[in-house]
Amino acid sequence: MIQFEKFTLDNGLRVIVHHDAASPMVAVNVLYDVGARDEDPRQTGFAHLFEHLMFGGSVHIPDYDTPLQMAGGENNAYTTNDITNYYIQLPKQNMETAFWLESDRMLSLAFSKKSLEVQRKVVCEEFKEHYINKPYGDAWKYLRELCYQQHPYRWMTIGKELKHIEDAQLEDVKHFFFKHYNPQNAILCVAGDISKEEVRTMAEKWFGGIPSGEQYTRALPQEPRQEAPRTETLHRDVPLNALYKAWHMPARLQKGYHECDLITEIMGNGYASRLYRSLVKEQKLFSNINCYHTGSLDAGLLVIEGKIAADKLPEEADKAIREEIALLLKDGVSDSELEKAKNKIESMIAFEDMSLLSRANNLAFYELLGDAAQINDELNKYQAVTSEGLLATARDVFREGNENTLFYLSAPANA
Repeated sequence: MIQFEKFTLDNGLRVIVHHDAASPMVAVNVLYDVGARDEDPRQTGFAHLFEHLMFGGSVHIPDYDTPLQMAGGENNAYTTNDITNYYIQLPKQNMETAFWLESDRMLSLAFSKKSLEVQRKVVCEEFKEHYINKPYGDAWKYLRELCYQQHPYRWMTIGKELKHIEDAQLEDVKHFFFKHYNPQNAILCVAGDISKEEVRTMAEKWFGGIPSGEQYTRALPQEPRQEAPRTETLHRDVPLNALYKAWHMPARLQKGYHECDLITEIMGNGYASRLYRSLVKEQKLFSNINCYHTGSLDAGLLVIEGKIAADKLPEEADKAIREEIALLLKDGVSDSELEKAKNKIESMIAFEDMSLLSRANNLAFYELLGDAAQINDELNKYQAVTSEGLLATARDVFREGNENTLFYLSAPANA
């Protein structure tokens, strides 16, 4: 069980303290409750742009990385459709450096045209490298647009289109920052050989004077229940045909989420999974295949994707996936299959908990979900899943009207 304490500053900043006497390092994690889903559909990619801008200097600190490196620390960040997360790990004796750095960029970035231009160029190059010029790079752009008609999950974290970042103005950027990057929209988690009193003193000193900001109330358009299957075919210059299939699944806190996670383990995670054994090893229809889900806070996607063997037809590959799903829906899963999947999940959770940074990150995430204490109940939720419950969830998720299929074919469009 992961022990922690927590308190909230007057400005709304939630603070979690996790004591680990065995670690000479301290992890400082700041999670902001903002992701790509919070963007204006006409100005997407801003949350990801801020992941870069936050390292471009703040009001009193022109260079973020140098003082951290001098303190023996390292840092990174990531953005998803739901959250933006920044984390630092450094020796305990230099912990205050992390508080100084994180509080100053929460107070205000050093907004300048130069910083915006530098980071805009970085993000635009990333967009081109990973989503335009990379084989299969735009598959998720089209898959999201196929699956989501209303919800902002219909665009990628990096943005709907390159032009949105190219056209971003300094005033637009400032507005997005002050709307979302404030104490009452953030969770600070500090983990290491530290006490609640130490953290409270530093949190009050460095974060206590930051204005709480206006309360952001999330009111996103909800995705209606999909009642008819959708199919799209793309032609690209790629070496192998690929197939992407996606079904809407329950949100992170809804009943059925943990069942879906176990379904992905059984169906397509690893060489022993059903899809790999049947469609790669035995039938040789795919060169590789995976089943996973997006893990979204709102209703996400359960996905099967694979590269089709060069001598096989896309329709043949699609039919084989449907047959494997039909088999699941007809017979369900065995007790031993379910037990193996639960054991894998348990191992993954235990492995994650070994890392101080992971614990800090996860505690902040569960606090965002409602209460950091949920971190200690997660395994129980998987253990409570029955084969009957899993089958019921599978039948709801894999219903015909909920299916989205993207054929990503190697033949040039003008062939």
